[in-house]
Amino acid sequence: MIINKSGTGQALSSKNTKKLFVRCGRYKLDLTHTCIMGILNVTPDSFSDGGKYFNHNSAIERALEMEGQGADIIDIGAESSRPGASAVSADEQIKRIGSIVKVLCKKLKIPLSIDTSSIEVARYCLDFGASIINDIFALRNDHSLGGLIKEYKAGVVLMHLKGAPRTMQDCPEYSNLITEIISFLSAAKQRALSCGICEQSIMLDPGIGFGKTTAHNLRIIKFLADFSGLNSPLLLGVSRKSFIGNVLNLPVKERDFGTAASVAAVILNGADIVRVHNVAQMRQVVLMIDALGDCI
Repeated sequence: MIINKSGTGQALSSKNTKKLFVRCGRYKLDLTHTCIMGILNVTPDSFSDGGKYFNHNSAIERALEMEGQGADIIDIGAESSRPGASAVSADEQIKRIGSIVKVLCKKLKIPLSIDTSSIEVARYCLDFGASIINDIFALRNDHSLGGLIKEYKAGVVLMHLKGAPRTMQDCPEYSNLITEIISFLSAAKQRALSCGICEQSIMLDPGIGFGKTTAHNLRIIKFLADFSGLNSPLLLGVSRKSFIGNVLNLPVKERDFGTAASVAAVILNGADIVRVHNVAQMRQVVLMIDALGDCI
């Protein structure tokens, strides 16, 4: 199945990447335009919308709404990774999202991504038809997770994280920010390949907000083109994050304009997939920036 959300009569964006698609389960995700990953937090404590979709029906309704608004992927998580967050057991994660995943795998016509580092949660969701595992620990937390992803021919997102969610914002320091993150992601990609995961199934995330200061996050966005040598699709999650709040001095609920500017910047600098809360608004940004890219 080819997922293509470029819009009626819309020219496809001229993406400067060697990877024109991502293999994830039964889907091939088209990367000739910028893809949108819609965020669905089924948690009581996520930084932006904690508790809002902590309910079976509201979560399903929101996922289907995001699909209708133009999302190319839905990313569902049951464990908050906000700064200071505590770990959530696999049993509790499955309790939170298990029934939702069962329904969405039947109803969605786009890939369902599971935001987890737990092999138990991943196996449960892949069994019902989930197509991507979004692992903030980049296969370091459970080495057997890579083999499971290979077994299901699923896609995988490997993210850079300095430290752990509970402590990652305790004065993070780097000798050479960009070089260190590129080296980390290169090693993560090799780790995935060594597990037998297909190269066309690997996506890399520099980890905006995960063990970085505001200055670090801005620098990553500015020098994102330096990551192109990794030869894998780049996924960026900038939506409503604290660096936007710090620059604009605004609370989480008032950061959508700042998010739009950040989404535009990461696309122009090489992002293939953007992970966002407000799919309807950010799809307009994506379509506009892709159209401008076609004119360059």
